[in-house]
Amino acid sequence: MTITAPDPKTTPTHCPYCALQCGISLDPSPGAGAREPVLLTGRDFETNAGALCRKGYSAANLLNHPERLGSPLLRRPDGGFEPVGWDEALDLLASRAASIRKEHGADAVAVFGAGGLTNEKAYQLGKFARLALGTSRIDYNGRFCMSSAAAAGNRAFGLDRGLPFPLADLDAASMILMLGSNVAETMPPFVRHLENARASGGLIVVDPRRSATAELCVGGSGWHLQPTPGTDLQLLLGLAHVLLAESLVDGHYLATRTNGLAGLRASVGAWWPERVATITGVPAAEIRRTARALAAAAAAAKTGGGGVYILTGRGVEQHANGTDTTTAAINLALLLGLPGTLAGGFGTITGQGNGQGGREHGQKSDQLPGYRKITDPAHRKHVARVWGVAPETLPGPGIPATELLHTLGTESGSRMLMVHASNPVVSSPDASKVLEGLRRLDFLVVCDFFLSETAAEADLVLPVLQWAEEEGTMTNLEGRVLRRRAALVPPEGARGELWIMAELAKRLDSPGTFSADAREVFEELRLASAGGLADYSGVDWDDLDAGAAVYWPCPAGHEVSRVPGQRSGTPRLFLEGFAHPDGKALLVPVHSRARVEALHAEGQLALVTGRLLEHYQSGAQTRRVAELAGAAPEARLEIHPGTARAHGITEGQRVAVRNVRGEVVARAALSTAVRLDTVFLPFHFAGAQNANLLTGSQVDPLSAMPEFKNAPVSLHPLGDES
Repeated sequence: MTITAPDPKTTPTHCPYCALQCGISLDPSPGAGAREPVLLTGRDFETNAGALCRKGYSAANLLNHPERLGSPLLRRPDGGFEPVGWDEALDLLASRAASIRKEHGADAVAVFGAGGLTNEKAYQLGKFARLALGTSRIDYNGRFCMSSAAAAGNRAFGLDRGLPFPLADLDAASMILMLGSNVAETMPPFVRHLENARASGGLIVVDPRRSATAELCVGGSGWHLQPTPGTDLQLLLGLAHVLLAESLVDGHYLATRTNGLAGLRASVGAWWPERVATITGVPAAEIRRTARALAAAAAAAKTGGGGVYILTGRGVEQHANGTDTTTAAINLALLLGLPGTLAGGFGTITGQGNGQGGREHGQKSDQLPGYRKITDPAHRKHVARVWGVAPETLPGPGIPATELLHTLGTESGSRMLMVHASNPVVSSPDASKVLEGLRRLDFLVVCDFFLSETAAEADLVLPVLQWAEEEGTMTNLEGRVLRRRAALVPPEGARGELWIMAELAKRLDSPGTFSADAREVFEELRLASAGGLADYSGVDWDDLDAGAAVYWPCPAGHEVSRVPGQRSGTPRLFLEGFAHPDGKALLVPVHSRARVEALHAEGQLALVTGRLLEHYQSGAQTRRVAELAGAAPEARLEIHPGTARAHGITEGQRVAVRNVRGEVVARAALSTAVRLDTVFLPFHFAGAQNANLLTGSQVDPLSAMPEFKNAPVSLHPLGDES
């Protein structure tokens, strides 16, 4: 597949992978080589200062990859695929959607989106589902990523933005408590923002594994707390207990800026450090040391010292109590008097490239653009007016991702599914159940640029554009709206998803208007978000093109600065008050509950899943990059040498990892970095190495986040043959 640059100019844009959205430059120089149509280099941008990780450096390798799809593919009666023209593909898709709706109702057609879509595609996908298809059945893979953090932020602060402060604020931090995040491997350029905390001896990492990020604490840079998997909530309750019992809290802040202290005090009264130690495995002395150090650093920060920050990631959020655990971390920050001040704060580290923007503009089952609620009459009226329809024509809330995927093809589930930029066969919990559901469908459509494991199950596959071939905006982990720029002429057979939606809307006689032009869609998004929590109405496309640093909310009339280094919009949230009606944050008491799946059988261990340096998400992209696949070609089961010895397992031996849901086969990698009661599997691999064959479908009652990070498993050594 030949791809060419439209002109010889260097294009400044952003990395297609994680929410750090590192600055990159694309140079169409002939020196880029045959493997890559552009030369990709790091660009001096605040999040990365020119540095990139291995995934970022190799991203251009996928643009003209030999496995890239070049035309729509239609399933033949014999099970294979045949290429078809775009008109035939879209006519068939529209016809099947219309007939299934007529026979089974509008909710028989469902849509599954992604946190990697641009703001414009996420916005128009939600509009397309609700107007062109008339369905309430839309959700996205961000449900598996940020939903617990979002639910916790909304109830504590009245607003969810991953980092409510610029990432650069961490550069001057004296202390950072990081729970359940391994940024040293998942987003390596992030590590530069931890250097001051390390130099101050104030980096504290909470993780059941001695991860690469936990290794940063050695040599006096901080310390590592290594709790039993699934006990982060109890650890946080213990830290809060110490702060309150020893009067280490910021009393003035709590009295003037929060509600709920009495209830919180009562809820943590029983969590003294010695009790917490018996549950978490973290010594009581370390719990007291950590609480006292946080309090001392927070007090110093308010008199001119470096800031204190509490950050969470998927390790504490991807649980059936993830919202409560994240809430407990927020409570800790509030007790210290940090959120909404210049002395520090609380934040969650967004994972997917547009994980922040992707959850703001309507592809979530219960939301409309601008972070509006689909159940709120005033919110429905505003969005309906922008879309040119009556409010009553908008469907109500749908069902969250796990329920949507696990009921496909059943009496209560949808009969047709459209998948955009996601690979749920690999990335969903209890993945074998998802695969069964996909195979029950009457019609499955997948938009992708490779034949992913999910696309391989489809009745129709539509080839779409990649990041360097399309215009649009992204919103990174700190709420900064960024411009994604096209640097290449798209391949002849691929189409943009905005164009696909616009063409389908015509065929379905949809109300409203649908554009294939990203800027036109962005202008409508601004109107739809106006007055909402995530207000983009004052964000100007030309300002973004000029490199302005704009953070939402940015309401219309806000003056935007184009001066380099100056921030516009709202870079730091809550300085004048929280987003609740009274302007105060809410301390929410949370309670420890029994584990969803207890380790009850003899010999069972806790399975923790996570990422590797070399791979991203389901691996559909990175497993196709030779240097990344060569460095990490297969799933490796990380297991403590003592545990391995007890199970008769040796280094490199094939091991069957089993539970009631399925079996994964992986080679053993012996390491003291993991606890004796825990094993670790990366979730980037497919087939018999898919870690999500073992994860459960139990979900958080508030966020519907699945229990990804803690499943009981047993180990069974196999032979050593390949």
